[in-house]
Amino acid sequence: MSDSNDNSAAQFGRNEAGSNGPIIPKSASEALRPERVPEPPKRSRKARSQAVIFLNFLMTVVVFVALAAAGAVYYAMHAYEKPGPLEANRNFIVRSGAGIIEIAEGLERNNIITDSRVFRFVSEAYLDNETLKAGEYEIKAHASMQEIMELLKSGKSILYAVSLPEGLTVKQMFRKLADDPVLVGDLPTELPAEGALKPDTYKFTRGTKRAEIVQQMISAQKALVEQIWEKRDPELPVTSVEEFVTLASIVEKETGRADERPRVASVFINRLEKGMRLQSDPTIIYGIFGGEGKPADRVILKSDLDKETPYNTYLIKGLPPTPIANPGRAALEAVANPSRTPELYFVADGTGGHVFAATLDEHNANVRRWRKLEAEKAAEAAKAAADAATAPPEAQ
Repeated sequence: MSDSNDNSAAQFGRNEAGSNGPIIPKSASEALRPERVPEPPKRSRKARSQAVIFLNFLMTVVVFVALAAAGAVYYAMHAYEKPGPLEANRNFIVRSGAGIIEIAEGLERNNIITDSRVFRFVSEAYLDNETLKAGEYEIKAHASMQEIMELLKSGKSILYAVSLPEGLTVKQMFRKLADDPVLVGDLPTELPAEGALKPDTYKFTRGTKRAEIVQQMISAQKALVEQIWEKRDPELPVTSVEEFVTLASIVEKETGRADERPRVASVFINRLEKGMRLQSDPTIIYGIFGGEGKPADRVILKSDLDKETPYNTYLIKGLPPTPIANPGRAALEAVANPSRTPELYFVADGTGGHVFAATLDEHNANVRRWRKLEAEKAAEAAKAAADAATAPPEAQ
């Protein structure tokens, strides 16, 4: 029994470390006192070095900057792609040579975009090596910065047009170009040759120079004349391009109806082949008034037929020395390949067209018929004027 108790006591008195050393008795207060907690391990000198501290700070800054940059990019892209502040469509002009800073500031100043810096920096990233084109653009209401950048990059600016119809002289065409409010710059001081400008409708952007349109007209007419001249009837009695354009200008001025031009050309060609004078009224007008053109209220007098000018085809034989207007494609093609008829005369029929004749007797009969129609029209106009003059005020 005592051995067993001694073993139990020995086991009970074994220290906490599990060793079998002698048991040291503890008082109650000592048993309840907390044991000493071991100190935390000391930081290594490497961890406490200035370099490590700086690297930790630098890493923190980099992370902060990256987060800030990401936030700025998100804000910029959101602002760049969202609808803009413009309430209604507006035209915006990008002048030639303007840089992206000037363009961005102009857009913000006109309340088309909200932030010129965002437009500038994001557009530069999109554009890479491309540029924003000069011109006048229609900005749609609420267009985003990205849509505006794409529009200005495309160069699809607003196009204007000037119409120069067939049959005008060079001076008359120059007058229309000078009066156009969108074109800029002076016209050439030296007039091109009569007949050298192509009648057409020319489109251009704001800021286009008048001299550029003139050069375009000259080049276009030269190409057109050469093209049609190459396909001409080889039996034409005109021997040069200059004569060809001159005859086409006369045909142009004689009739505005496309279906009549080949027939009018046939009359003049038949006359040239027979050695007859052309007797064209438009040549008389050009001889008297030149490129300025006849005033609208001026009629051709019988005395005008006897005025000696180089262009009076009632007096001279053959063609006048130069064209009398700028002919269009239809007149040029009519002369290059005219109708083949025996006709030598034509006169107005009173309805906007002409009636043709192969003999002088037929022509004189047509002239009498036309004069009768003109007299009837004059009488009707006089009667209408008289009735209007005598009508009571409330009926006028």
